[in-house]
Amino acid sequence: MKGKFANVLKFLGFLSIGVVILTLVFRSQDAAFQAQCVLDGIPSDECSLLDKLAADLSTVKWRWLGFTLIVFMLSNFFRAWRWQQLIEPLGKKVYFWNAFWSVMIGYFANLGLPRMGEVVRAGLLGRYEGLPVEKVMGTVVVDRILDVVMLLVIIGLAFMLQWDTLSNFVIESRGDSEGSGGFGPLLAMGVGGLLVGAAMLIWLLRKFSHTALVQKITKLAKGFAEGLRSLTKVKSKPILILNTVGIWVCYFGMAFLPFFSFPPTEHLGVDAALMVFIFSALGIVIPSPGGMGSYHFMVIQALALFSIAGDDALSFANVLFFTLQIGVNVLFGIIGLIVLPMINGGKRISLADTVEAESQSTVRPEAV
Repeated sequence: MKGKFANVLKFLGFLSIGVVILTLVFRSQDAAFQAQCVLDGIPSDECSLLDKLAADLSTVKWRWLGFTLIVFMLSNFFRAWRWQQLIEPLGKKVYFWNAFWSVMIGYFANLGLPRMGEVVRAGLLGRYEGLPVEKVMGTVVVDRILDVVMLLVIIGLAFMLQWDTLSNFVIESRGDSEGSGGFGPLLAMGVGGLLVGAAMLIWLLRKFSHTALVQKITKLAKGFAEGLRSLTKVKSKPILILNTVGIWVCYFGMAFLPFFSFPPTEHLGVDAALMVFIFSALGIVIPSPGGMGSYHFMVIQALALFSIAGDDALSFANVLFFTLQIGVNVLFGIIGLIVLPMINGGKRISLADTVEAESQSTVRPEAV
């Protein structure tokens, strides 16, 4: 009961983060919209950003969002296949559809508690396939490490192809930070704090190695490490690379195809899609449900680099967020909760119980 209450509090906390960021984004865009109305001589009672957003929604070409949905589902096929590869070295080839629907339910869970989706999908698949959850969790960490590597590669590629655009953005974003000491001291303090924290953790584990709690942590860590080692034991590394590249090509397509669904962005090309792709990925990292608010802010910043007005960029972000990021993940998450028991002989595992149990017994990974 306490665990469920704590999860509710966490959800409300993360939701409040998203609502605050989204409110700030809306207020800043509304102020800019009102200022533009003054310049254009439009009366204030005829100048409503909400009306503008509603009107923009009516201009959306939904077939392009349909194509985007197909690409999104294809990316999840690649991810489930890759996860299946990572788990196989643990001694069992899991059923593909168990992996696929566990991934979809994980996305659904992330809308409630950011990062919890990784724990949920590991818990569901581990229980349905009869595998130790801590080992499956290790493969989830490998899965996300591969994603981080790909994101860093793409960011590096973006700097190579769009050096002037990105360097100017970074300089403008820093503002007067150099006058206050820059990032160097903060980085040094952060690294130093991590080293001190790691040393203290090692000392505590050794000091209290005889206790039941530390022994349980050690057992979890060993299973976790075995899951991490799965990367070196994958049978077909070329297929693993193919799946990894496939996931991120699909992600890029999900940034590019929606441009054609909205008149103000339909003229944009792959260079703009690359910026939206990177900025939105970074926005979703911030812990709010589905990246609410932070996703909008980052998409607006990316489109501003290509002279898309803030109100138009907000409309574009809203359409993508509430249809694909929220609507699709909710729909397929619920379908997954129905389908998983059906393909496993009627065996039903409660999502709420999985969240509570696994959050207490495993270490949650950072996700992209």
